[in-house]
Amino acid sequence: MLLSEVVETVQSVAGTRSRLAKVDALAALLKRVHEPEIPIAIGLLVATPRQGRIGTGWRGIAAVTADPAAAATLSLEDVDRALDTLASAAGAGSVAVRADALAELARRATAPEWDFLRRVILGELRAGALEGVLLDAIARASDRDAALVRRAAMLSGDLGETARIALTGSAEALAGVGLVVGRAVLPMLAATAGSATEAITTTGEASVEYKLDGARIQVHRRGDDVRIFTRTLADITHRVPDVAEIVRRMPVHDVILDGETLALDENDAPRPFQDTMARFGADHAGDVALRPWFFDILHVDGRDLIDEPLRVRREELGRVAAAYRVPGEVTNDPAVAERVAVEALAAGHEGVVVKATDSSYAAGRRGASWIKVKPVHTFDLVVLAAEWGYGRRTGLLSNLHLGARDETGEFGGGFVMVGKTFKGLTDALLAWQTERFPRIAVRETPGTVWVEPRVVVEIAIDGVQRSTRYPGGIALRFARVKRYRDDKRPDEADTIQTLRALLRAGSGDAAATGRSHPDSPA
Repeated sequence: MLLSEVVETVQSVAGTRSRLAKVDALAALLKRVHEPEIPIAIGLLVATPRQGRIGTGWRGIAAVTADPAAAATLSLEDVDRALDTLASAAGAGSVAVRADALAELARRATAPEWDFLRRVILGELRAGALEGVLLDAIARASDRDAALVRRAAMLSGDLGETARIALTGSAEALAGVGLVVGRAVLPMLAATAGSATEAITTTGEASVEYKLDGARIQVHRRGDDVRIFTRTLADITHRVPDVAEIVRRMPVHDVILDGETLALDENDAPRPFQDTMARFGADHAGDVALRPWFFDILHVDGRDLIDEPLRVRREELGRVAAAYRVPGEVTNDPAVAERVAVEALAAGHEGVVVKATDSSYAAGRRGASWIKVKPVHTFDLVVLAAEWGYGRRTGLLSNLHLGARDETGEFGGGFVMVGKTFKGLTDALLAWQTERFPRIAVRETPGTVWVEPRVVVEIAIDGVQRSTRYPGGIALRFARVKRYRDDKRPDEADTIQTLRALLRAGSGDAAATGRSHPDSPA
């Protein structure tokens, strides 16, 4: 298949707000893709090439000066080979190798193709071809059940491989995609409520569990082999040997556990989140110990548990990891739920998560079965730019431009600016972003550095208000920085649709109360 066919489809998808039209266009493309090209096409459509990080930034792209080709001749496999070269270049001379590969790719591409490839390499593709739409398109093109396609993608963690199986394999092969010990799966996510009473009214009988201010981990063990993944499915086993050793001592042979890890102080109280993340991101153990807390079990000794109700999974978790289970109580009494929430806060934790006892484990999904309750109303947004400060902040990048993810493509896809803030930035954060942001800059205007939309920051707000200043029609009220979230990807940021729903939660600006919407991520 020619790259031009993908580019034309992406342009078509970007040009419509109709989800049905997007699905139709993508499905038509997928029906024409040959089997070896399927993972390549899928990677390009979601701006996540199968090679992973390409190792080329904005400066490398900007240095390319080749004239575009007059006619479309590049195939998907041509592009894939070029990306292989870029991704594999390392060591002495790698800069020159990448420069030559980029120049050759640009010479062979037409102007629209090069613009598309540039945005894919930089992760800036804003076509509205989001994964949810693409999953529906895979189902349409393969004539498979959409729920089956979605489940296979969640359990495999590989959209390209899911598409290949759906488009070229049998329905049985697609249904056969399941849990594999050692292969990370997408984590289940939680909705949000304003109180434990509100949450338990939605769930009915529930396990009301402490919400820890730690880092999400998924632990796989087969015999003595332990692998530990982050919530973004990165393998960090070598960074957390203390956690791996704890799991090796558990009375099982095979197990998949879901939980959190956090650093404790000398009194076994939780350290600040930044301490956990500093230890979590280090390649050596250091002096700070990490303790795991598990709240779910997905597999044990040959038995998959994700379709079992939570009450069954809790029993197995208690048998396997009783000493490391997240504290909580099973109840249908709002008063008990509120008491557990108060106890969690008193112990230094974030709040509680209320989980319906009859719920299965919906990998990669967010719904009303798990509901988090936190006293601080926050959203995870993406940094789009930073302005140079003045006064005591002269010489430092300060005021942040914040973007919310456009989940439906209603506002053109990508990220929609929703406000600015300089509040909450400590001297350490100011120094960090002043060093970091120029390295991911895409352009500069007087006073402002525009960056690749890949840094996620947790923002506390009092609510939202209507605004004609920003394209999404809303602006944040009293936004302040809580922390940067190195453990989250930009595609996990909160959506403009979630923020706009705050206006609909009340009349006019009465929604600016800080009450969170159920689509906020865990």
